Amino acid sequence: MSQASFASRFGPGIIMASSCVGGSHIIASTQAGAYYGYQLALFIVAVNLLKYPFFRIAFDYSSLNRKTLLQGYAEQGRLHLYLFLVFNLFATVVNIAGGTLLSAVLLAMLLPFPVSLDILNIAVLASFLILLFSRQYQALDRISKAVMMGLTAVTVLALAMAFGKGSPPPVADFAEVSPWTLAAVPFFAALMGWMPAPMELSVASSMWVVEKNRLDPDYRPRRMIDFNTSYVLTIVLALMFMALGALVQYGQAVEPLSGGRFIGRFVDMYAHSIGEWMRLPMAAVALACIYGTTIVAVDGYSRCNMQTVELLLGRGQEAEQNESRLRIWLAGACLAAFVLIQFFSSAIGKMIPFAMTASFLSAPVFAALNLRLAAQYEGKPFWLMPLAWLGLVSLVLTAAAYLIWL
Repeated sequence: MSQASFASRFGPGIIMASSCVGGSHIIASTQAGAYYGYQLALFIVAVNLLKYPFFRIAFDYSSLNRKTLLQGYAEQGRLHLYLFLVFNLFATVVNIAGGTLLSAVLLAMLLPFPVSLDILNIAVLASFLILLFSRQYQALDRISKAVMMGLTAVTVLALAMAFGKGSPPPVADFAEVSPWTLAAVPFFAALMGWMPAPMELSVASSMWVVEKNRLDPDYRPRRMIDFNTSYVLTIVLALMFMALGALVQYGQAVEPLSGGRFIGRFVDMYAHSIGEWMRLPMAAVALACIYGTTIVAVDGYSRCNMQTVELLLGRGQEAEQNESRLRIWLAGACLAAFVLIQFFSSAIGKMIPFAMTASFLSAPVFAALNLRLAAQYEGKPFWLMPLAWLGLVSLVLTAAAYLIWL
């Protein structure tokens, strides 16, 4: 099989996977290993499995019905669109601003000379627009494949090096902490919110599927190869980042950190534990994670916002992606993120955990909407709907428990 033929088999699934490895993997998974060792390995797998049906439904529904989840939501009532738009606009600004700021911090670590963080933020945002303005889907497809290939290779190397060196001895007063306590509930909420990705990403995934089907009519029968391979890859990478955190940092003094401070600690802990030579490779891994996630967010959130507004205005026949209008939404998303960075950069570190928790609380809503759409197509495997109902019940119960605990 030629390289071109192999690459053509993958598309929306790899784009989705690229969006997963930012906040949920490099931050939440690594912190899970650093704080609790390997205790949350099965929990991470379980969360991914319980969310699997809802992301798969997006691929099936859009391939078989040739329309996006948003178009399906619109058929169930305009209220669904208003709810989606309100949450998605908030997530658009916060997630793009947070990802841009972290990308700029990491880029500063890699550059051999000092550059103002403001200039780096502008450069990162400009790069998103340059890459996405021309043939948006094709550009995103190429970038995501490159990011995932490079990220997987470097992460495997880093994990092999960490295993080879072994874990550092625990500090003198170290005592193992159990994650199964009320004090860990906020961390669990953030972890579940973005593991493997925010549930609203299923909506963006359905748009990428529609676009891929338009460009490649043979994709429809291959969609499950793309989706399942990519989804398994996100689970494996989550466990690898958890193992890296456990090998390098578990048993040491670990303070709860977020945002740029955590990214700095993330790079430091590998440089100190494996060797100073590892600083630049791990900064590159982190940059690939965050940059890949953020550029996917710029594209996905912009597509979703645009189509939601089109549907609310009654232009259902025009709700398919229009590249000229999409460029306006892309530019608007980046401009809003830049404004947030300029005036509220000190608050972004707190906004990101808040966005992760908000995704956790809203997940049952999007899961229920996707489950209703699943009834509109045939050919589902017999186990998908029972697993989806189990996932929905689990999401509702954990969200209710979180609210009661608060």
